[in-house]
Amino acid sequence: MTAREKALDYTAALETALNRLHDEGRYRTFIDIERRKGHFPHAVWTRPDGGQQDIVVWCGNDYLGMGQQPVVLAAMHEALDATGAGSGGTRNISGTTVYHKRLEASLADLHRKEAALIFTSAYIANDATLSTLPKLFPGLIIYSDALNHASMIEGVRRNGGAKRIFRHNDVAHLRELLEADDPAAPKLIAFESIYSMDGDFGPIEAICDLADEFGALTYIDEVHAVGMYGPRGAGVAERDGLMGRIDIINGTLAKAYGVMGGYIAASAKMCDAVRSYAPGFIFTTSLPPAVAAGAAASVDYLKTAQYLRDKQQENARILKMRLRGLGMPIIDHGSHIVPVHVGDPVHCKHISDMLLEQHGIYVQPINFPTVPRGTERLRFTPSPVHSPRMIDDLVRAMDGLWAHCALNRAEISA
Repeated sequence: MTAREKALDYTAALETALNRLHDEGRYRTFIDIERRKGHFPHAVWTRPDGGQQDIVVWCGNDYLGMGQQPVVLAAMHEALDATGAGSGGTRNISGTTVYHKRLEASLADLHRKEAALIFTSAYIANDATLSTLPKLFPGLIIYSDALNHASMIEGVRRNGGAKRIFRHNDVAHLRELLEADDPAAPKLIAFESIYSMDGDFGPIEAICDLADEFGALTYIDEVHAVGMYGPRGAGVAERDGLMGRIDIINGTLAKAYGVMGGYIAASAKMCDAVRSYAPGFIFTTSLPPAVAAGAAASVDYLKTAQYLRDKQQENARILKMRLRGLGMPIIDHGSHIVPVHVGDPVHCKHISDMLLEQHGIYVQPINFPTVPRGTERLRFTPSPVHSPRMIDDLVRAMDGLWAHCALNRAEISA
């Protein structure tokens, strides 16, 4: 036999892996939608049969509709006409423009930090920064919340340094871990301000107190909070008056700001060191100037657009109240995220499919590994531009489908 004949049947292995996802009811499908400028959250869905259907998007991360904001679009058009499509290189090799510098200055101002550093995504910003810090602080121990985002987990895993995982939001457990380590060792505590799947808040002040007591740096992921909380939209740390106690703030430009990209904000020396040592920054083509221009316009706009934050929070409260009134298992920690616990991947996708096909309502099922098995859910993200009628339509559809699925589950159990 030849080496190829002896080798693994690669195609069969791929089929086995994909079939496993189908069997578990968590195979993910792309929903092909076309957003229409000026009509968010409306979109057009291209069905599998090729037909098209008008839908309302209820699961987008463009939390405030800034991806449709005329100020943002105008800034992108201006930069596109002035510079062309791409940046032409990495930040070190021809890929730094006035638009990138303006964006970083606006982000540093937003978070009241000396500097900011932009990346192509918040995932890359987390991964690149957390995996680089042990190079800058030899012997660094990173203390990471158990429910931190995959990008933080990956950055901590890849850095080659010591790590400790503390139970989610468990400050007492974090203290135990800190007390067990060498007092002289450099330390960093990595956590989030809002955990996106449950919508709960991190205990920022208590963690900062521990960091002061044990001489640790603080690293917060504000991805689901920037633009959304605080008087200028700098996040939960700003809202709570704690921004000055955080050493490194990670944020995104792709959610509330409605564009694309990620960043860190920190001291000038911290940003300079990450810029100089992180492969994920050094070897990546920079954001297109038009994207940087649009993001800067969005950040600046939301520094004074409290009305959008207020309306979004109001819609989230109304939706939670109405779904809870129907007896649905809402996970409510007071944030803008509205998760409805289903607890089964098959039923979760079934409800999602029926909402889309029968009611023109698009909400993506959230399954393992994004959330633990048995906690599958539908995650709704109301925006300021979801109208009262859209909320009515969603509540009525959920009421009927929830009862239908409950009946089906009872019949299957019997």
